[in-house]
Amino acid sequence: MILLLGFAFLSGIITILMPCIWPLLPIILSSSATGGKRKPLGIVLGIMTSFSIFTLAISYIVKIFPFDPNNLRLIAVIVITVLGLTLIIPALSQILEGWLSRLSSRLSSKTQTKGHGFKGGYLTGFALGIVWAPCAGPILATIATLAATQAINIQVIFVTLAYTLGVGIPLFIFSYAGNRFFTKSKFISRYTGRIQQVFGVVMILTALAIYTNYDKVLQAKLLDTFPSYTNLLIGLERNKGVKSQLDALKGKKTRIDADTSGLFNTNYPAPEFAGITKWLNTDHPLTIKGLRGRVVLIDFWTYTCINCIRTLPHVTSWYDKYKDQGFVVIGVHTPEFEFEKDSNNVLNAIKQYNIHYPVPQDNNYATWNAYNNQYWPAEYLIDAKGIIRRTHFGEGKYDETEKAIQALLKEAGQQVSTSLDTKQDSSPKNAISREAYLGSRRMQYLDPNGQVGNGVQNFALSNTPASNSFSFGGNWNITDETAIAGDKATLNLNFTAQKVFLVLRPGTAGQNAKVKVYVDGKLADSTNAGADVKDGIVTIDSDRLFNLVDLKGKTESHILKLEYLVPGIEAFAFTFG
Repeated sequence: MILLLGFAFLSGIITILMPCIWPLLPIILSSSATGGKRKPLGIVLGIMTSFSIFTLAISYIVKIFPFDPNNLRLIAVIVITVLGLTLIIPALSQILEGWLSRLSSRLSSKTQTKGHGFKGGYLTGFALGIVWAPCAGPILATIATLAATQAINIQVIFVTLAYTLGVGIPLFIFSYAGNRFFTKSKFISRYTGRIQQVFGVVMILTALAIYTNYDKVLQAKLLDTFPSYTNLLIGLERNKGVKSQLDALKGKKTRIDADTSGLFNTNYPAPEFAGITKWLNTDHPLTIKGLRGRVVLIDFWTYTCINCIRTLPHVTSWYDKYKDQGFVVIGVHTPEFEFEKDSNNVLNAIKQYNIHYPVPQDNNYATWNAYNNQYWPAEYLIDAKGIIRRTHFGEGKYDETEKAIQALLKEAGQQVSTSLDTKQDSSPKNAISREAYLGSRRMQYLDPNGQVGNGVQNFALSNTPASNSFSFGGNWNITDETAIAGDKATLNLNFTAQKVFLVLRPGTAGQNAKVKVYVDGKLADSTNAGADVKDGIVTIDSDRLFNLVDLKGKTESHILKLEYLVPGIEAFAFTFG
């Protein structure tokens, strides 16, 4: 536990280097530049308090007092805006200070005049702690997962406090240094009033960026410009000691590695299915215990994941080939986006991809967490005794997986052919662009190991991703999961790939949801149009993955431009082939 606390503290300290905190620094500097010497302490303690409370307790609070958590973000934005106005209009500052003094006098028998500025700083920091979403590595991702599933214990609280303390130290140094500079400089003191007004404008503009989620767009651009910073955080936390203690924190037993030189690379009991919302393609729920005596492949997938889609032909082929010899596939559908929780959408995907095996909907990530999974697609091969003997994450190695299936069926007493599936491996062989999320929650990038910046939900890649960038034009509404097109909306993407896919849904546009597709400034034609593009236009007829570009087997770099013909269409994530 000491090791985990130390790494959590260290991760908190280096968070000051992460682009995800940079948009907040102007507010911290603006707030600390005025007021007494205790104001920086108030700001930092406010951030630490609200961040800790809402990270650990928001799921419990919402359960007891049902409300939309986004309202807290709105309140925080209003508070930051008001504080910005107090810098622009001194009279408002006096009114606010007077109100805070009266409030504190009611809560305490003594009014502390010594702490001038502390209360205003604390209020600012508390608001910032609500709207701040740090770049999360495995440690903070584990805390968020446990909090979301209401599995908080004293150890989780200590780890959170260690991380928060680490964050607080460099923030206090930054805030205090800014306060000293602006209050002690004789040259600066001549223009104190004007500087306060400039900082007030900065605070209001930053609050506006937070309200419109443009701060996340800025973070994404910074992450794309400085990828080494996030790699530093992820790399720091991705070591065996930390991973083992995180597993223990989640109640998981550390996996026992077997001989990795052969077909089987692990050896531990398979967890039971947990929290399944609905079973599809079967008349009754299944259990791991009830499947003893059979060889089982657990395939974690989601129907808009291009990596999963490329894997499905092999998985369905194995099932159809070996199902009469005691082989079972369970396609655990764990959704990435909210609309993927819809059973009708999953049923349509089952039909589209000729899936004949049972598909449980793991909408609340209960089975995902039971298996300690982190990837789409992910395969867990279980022998007839209920032991996981092989795991594989991402695409590829289909021959090895099928040989392992055959070996386990022989262990179970079945006579099986040694012939292998002849389906072509469609995984990209060259470096291509990485997945690009358009929603603010994960508007980040994946590193060469397939890890996304927030560390909670990751795609496993079969190759090293090339760089890509995108930009919005016209009016957009950026939410946690999606980018919603407004008037004159356009979306530009630099990519390197053979194919480009985009998860889209009609949204409020309904049957009129259409998008023009341009490649290098020209309307897409027969040489580069994807399967869903007709005459340069893609019609968004359902919530699914759309193929926008197909370079007919050539991996090249181009510029894609999407022109949204009507408002209301929702875009989620680019993937590449």
